[in-house]
Amino acid sequence: MMALVLLMAAGCSSASQSEAETEDNESQRPIIVQGPMPIEAEEFAGRLENVEEETSGNFVFYKGTVDDYPVIVTQTGKGMENSAAATAIAIEKFNPIAIINQGTSGGHDPELNVYDIVLGKRTVNIGALKTGDRDEGEGIEVTEWIPMDLMASEGSAGEDPDAEKARYYEGDEDLLAAAHAVKDTHTKGKVVEGTIGSADFWNNEVDRIEWIHENFGTSVEEMETASAAQISKAYDTAFLGIRILSNNKTNGGEYDPNTATANQDYVYEVVSEYISTITSEK
Repeated sequence: MMALVLLMAAGCSSASQSEAETEDNESQRPIIVQGPMPIEAEEFAGRLENVEEETSGNFVFYKGTVDDYPVIVTQTGKGMENSAAATAIAIEKFNPIAIINQGTSGGHDPELNVYDIVLGKRTVNIGALKTGDRDEGEGIEVTEWIPMDLMASEGSAGEDPDAEKARYYEGDEDLLAAAHAVKDTHTKGKVVEGTIGSADFWNNEVDRIEWIHENFGTSVEEMETASAAQISKAYDTAFLGIRILSNNKTNGGEYDPNTATANQDYVYEVVSEYISTITSEK
């Protein structure tokens, strides 16, 4: 009889311990910080503690901690497809509480300068476009192209008039609040909310940049954030894009690769602030 009582007590103890571990794991869901190129990821990864490296396909995950909280830096590679795939893998593997996609970008707003940082209040795919209806020999008229929302229809988006609009993904309010709380730590430029535009192209035509700025309201352009935002939305995961201007052709701002490090320094402060917020709520 005594043996049975001890066995039951041990079983209850194990169950309680398992439940406690489950609750602790749930409260420690990691924060994912994404950077496309090595110069946009490795600086942050180098500041992690207790780092372990893991790869999946072409993607590298640096798993460590910031302020004793789990943070995973993902080197996604360049482009919309790489960014989307890396985001889906990270969500499936690590069940993050939040994702920050950060890195460099080209300016669309002439009021912004190199080293200014744009917080993605909105993010939009500026490469999803529908051309005008023109026959052979009638030429190409880029300014007549219109946005196309690929998520608006189960059928052909090209035939659905409801899809003839841009889809914007909103940045998470708690992540935005954390970013604003530490914006004074970035002393090399200003920190503003704006619209991040993403597509698999690199624009050097100022007239084209101005056209996108006017039609999509973009502050900057790059090649990753919108696809990461789309996948995060599909999984209902908190998301924010944070992009620093590395150049701005609309006002003559020349490219500076050191902006990548400056952005990671700022994002580290954002992550630390966000950690203090979510841990104080527990």
